[in-house]
Amino acid sequence: MDHIFKIIFILITAWITNRYVGSLIKRIVKKKISGESNGEKGKRAATLISIFVSISRASVWIAVVLIILSEIGINIGPLLAGAGIVGLAFGLGAKKIIEDFVGGLFIILEDQYRVGDEVKIGDIEGVVKEITLRRTVIKDENGTVYSIPNGDIKITSNKSRS
Repeated sequence: MDHIFKIIFILITAWITNRYVGSLIKRIVKKKISGESNGEKGKRAATLISIFVSISRASVWIAVVLIILSEIGINIGPLLAGAGIVGLAFGLGAKKIIEDFVGGLFIILEDQYRVGDEVKIGDIEGVVKEITLRRTVIKDENGTVYSIPNGDIKITSNKSRS
């Protein structure tokens, strides 16, 4: 019976933590990008909030599962070691995807360019139609649409900003 109360307490604490951290992330992100116009600020804030809230929630719930497993008597040491090996294998196998996500995160965080900006990325020049963590979509003056993985972007020129 003692374990049930501890598990309930852990779940309630995790729920409260997720709500608090989520609202904290929203306030911090909105404060940091408050100097931009409303349309741009809203899009950028929503993207960053979504990324950071998802990461924080996943981290909290992974910790909760491990704590609960430990509480009910399961040795989590081998689980953590196995997860480390699987994570390493996944990281090596998904290196390119992870590189694209990290590149996209920095493009958004550093505000290198936005949807609607005229940019040159490598040899491709045009208007940014879409930016995700995985890729940037550009449409050139001929109407050709290019999808560029963010991990492949090394040099950008933004012609819309001075």
